[in-house]
Amino acid sequence: MPTFVASRLSGNDNSVFPDRLEIDDDNGDITYFKGTVVGYRQSFIARNRIASVRLASGLFFADVIIESTGGMEIRARGFTKGDARQIITLLT
Repeated sequence: MPTFVASRLSGNDNSVFPDRLEIDDDNGDITYFKGTVVGYRQSFIARNRIASVRLASGLFFADVIIESTGGMEIRARGFTKGDARQIITLLT
């Protein structure tokens, strides 16, 4: 299962609690984790519910925006540009 962890240098609360995306090898389902002071928040989008995947690139880091057919949006922030491109490739 490919797992991508945002850079701690990217800001966006990632220095303490970096964003994490896991993509299931078998079916491409996405699980997003955002750490908090106690535990983490978790969001899930099934592969067949992905409506769009976009990349928002800054000077050094990139955000991956995944939207579901039900209107849910995951904005995973602060990945290296290489990791962000790899995520996009796996999901499209």
